[in-house]
Amino acid sequence: MSISLSLRVLARLLGYPDAEMRAHLPALREALRGERALGDARLAELDALADALAGADPLDAEAAYVQLFDRGRATSLHLFEHVHGDSRDRGPAMIDLAQTYDQAGLHLAPDELPDYLPAVLEFVSTQPPREARAFLGEMTHIFNALFSALRERQRAYASVLGALLELAGEKAQPVKVAPEEPLDATWSEPPAFDGCSTKGQSRPGQPQPIRIVRKDNSARGTPA
Repeated sequence: MSISLSLRVLARLLGYPDAEMRAHLPALREALRGERALGDARLAELDALADALAGADPLDAEAAYVQLFDRGRATSLHLFEHVHGDSRDRGPAMIDLAQTYDQAGLHLAPDELPDYLPAVLEFVSTQPPREARAFLGEMTHIFNALFSALRERQRAYASVLGALLELAGEKAQPVKVAPEEPLDATWSEPPAFDGCSTKGQSRPGQPQPIRIVRKDNSARGTPA
């Protein structure tokens, strides 16, 4: 059974919910039901996601997307974030994946990273069904982690990850999600002048003690 069209729809549903994407929601729903690669229960969940996106205030939908997928590692759509984190292995893995796309005749947008899940799904959709399912099967541990993190946050986007697991022939198995700091907190720089605060000194408005030290003129060769 072909899963190509379903993969492309799921990739689109995980994309930024701008006006163009929301305008295509009816066609995306029809495509999923036309290919029939997913069960009725999963299709109903995806319908609920489409309804939520269509009915939301556009600015709210876009802000919620950024907050969900760009503000924490647990829900990041960049797959190597879950596999390599900030390790040195991430760079070579990116290059290898980009080369895989090139060999398939696919090219990334200038500002897109190869491990971005919608881009990965677009590539997988070009493969024959057996190879596509095998490729998805290699990522099920990441899908399960994402599914669990999204479900814990009670987000309808969890249905997309559940659908990917279903296409891979796996059952969604929630895993424990470790607590984490938001990316902004993790990457924040320490205050540049934190050591120059008034901690340990007199309060503002009070005299500050000043110590005067006489210069050692002999060190400069000047007569004392």
